[in-house]
Amino acid sequence: MIATLSGTSILASEAASFSVLPALILVPLLTAIVILLLPANRVAELKLTALAGSAIAGAMAIWMMAAFDKNDAGFQFVVNQPWLESMGLNWHFAIDGISLFMVVLTGVLFPIAILATEPHHDPKPYYMWLMILMAGSFGVFMALDLLLFFVFFEVVLIPMYFLIGGWGHGQRIYAALKFFIYTMTGSALMLVGIVSLALLTASRTGNPLTFDVTQLAEAQALGTTAQRLIFLSFALAFAVKVPLFPLHTWLPDAHTEAPTAGSVILAGVMLKLGTYGYIRFGVYLFPQAAHDLAWIFLTLGVTGILYAAAVATMQKDLKRLVAYSSVAHLGFIVLGIFSLNTQGLTGAVFQMVAHGVSTGALFILVGWIYERRHTRQIAELGGLQKAAPIFAAAFTLVMLSSVGLPGLNGFNGEFLILLGGFQAARWWTVFAVLGVILAALYLLWAYQRVFHGTPEGDNATMPELRLSEGLVLLPLLFLIVAMGVYPKPMLERIEPSVERLVAHVEANVEGFTEPGPEHVPEHPGDARTLMDRLEEAEANAGHGEGSDSHEGESDE
Repeated sequence: MIATLSGTSILASEAASFSVLPALILVPLLTAIVILLLPANRVAELKLTALAGSAIAGAMAIWMMAAFDKNDAGFQFVVNQPWLESMGLNWHFAIDGISLFMVVLTGVLFPIAILATEPHHDPKPYYMWLMILMAGSFGVFMALDLLLFFVFFEVVLIPMYFLIGGWGHGQRIYAALKFFIYTMTGSALMLVGIVSLALLTASRTGNPLTFDVTQLAEAQALGTTAQRLIFLSFALAFAVKVPLFPLHTWLPDAHTEAPTAGSVILAGVMLKLGTYGYIRFGVYLFPQAAHDLAWIFLTLGVTGILYAAAVATMQKDLKRLVAYSSVAHLGFIVLGIFSLNTQGLTGAVFQMVAHGVSTGALFILVGWIYERRHTRQIAELGGLQKAAPIFAAAFTLVMLSSVGLPGLNGFNGEFLILLGGFQAARWWTVFAVLGVILAALYLLWAYQRVFHGTPEGDNATMPELRLSEGLVLLPLLFLIVAMGVYPKPMLERIEPSVERLVAHVEANVEGFTEPGPEHVPEHPGDARTLMDRLEEAEANAGHGEGSDSHEGESDE
């Protein structure tokens, strides 16, 4: 991802003529149809077909990233064609710096998830559901028509429901139903909000009915009460998807019982539908309501950080521990979003990608431990480092990235979130910092119990990481290090779109000025300010001097 960004000179306008965004959706759907036509007993061909379709889509996403114009803060690769004109519906797809890397993450994780594990039965519907899920995930991140977004937002529920219920473990039916009921309930309220927003905007502006996100955001035709109520209808659906405390209870069950590929996609992609929704639709469509009610989501986000970290510390199941860690990490992202400043929002977008990479890798490794030992109970594991030192080394790197070690991908986004949060919501951020400490506690303690000590019984003979598994994991390990060491190619593409969003909030919220330091970069698209702070923080952390990162700001 990083290497491709730095060496490209392809123009986005040329890429747009290829209509790459609809193609990203069509390729997985066509792959699902091909899988449907293949005989069920041709297991190798089924997997190869799914892998080929997902890899083609992933390659297209990376090509699109290479063609992305980092100096353009607006939407790129725009496709806007009439769908049902009488109802104001259009096939409107586009991406900006906020959605770009979510599309790329989707394209990277699906082929890896397919390679990492195999279904224990019925491979044909398994791979077909994965391809439909990939298409729906792409659609959510690219749709700029509200009803089109809603269709994709709901489509992803169906394949994940069947993946958990059909190929999961233990209480998989209970977990699948709980997941489906929670998410469907939230989505029903959002549909009411979508229709209300479109109708009220049309009646108050006198313009034709439209569900176009950009037109609705520019119109800002709602009164304060109406905007707050409709914002809350959206926010509740996204809160379930994130999930935010106290609506998180479906997630540990879904993760614990889901097959490994399901957990990878659920953590890496589907949870981000909620946080992405807050940025793209919550803040963009309802800036006044997002500003006025930010304290609610800051409180819920920080509460989730501390609660999930405390509960994760007490978990006996390794996979369930990683699931609760996701709730804590997503709380940090929500803190960054509702800081409503460039540092916080940029850090939130970066952390969405970093979390998808790190937690996806963690779930793959936990799945491989289960395949080898047929248990995820921490008490039944121990000493695995002596039996499988390379496996332990890979787990260590991924675990440290999740902790937020400087030099790895988890640090940069978390630091920017805390920087932005401290400027906008100081006391919430002070409590959130405790979550960083607790994350180190529960992850390092779990690692110590699982990998250290004297191996006994089957632990002493656990197979080492195979070459094929190492090659599957290698792209994620590379991204963990590359995003940590050199985040600039991502930040300089994310930041212009974030600054454009913050300017939109300032223009539509009376008396609001972006919370932040007095220094404002001369060039809005220049990521050097953020890079300087990241490099300074990493240097200070390496020398034990990172206790006061804000002194560097005043010097600027």
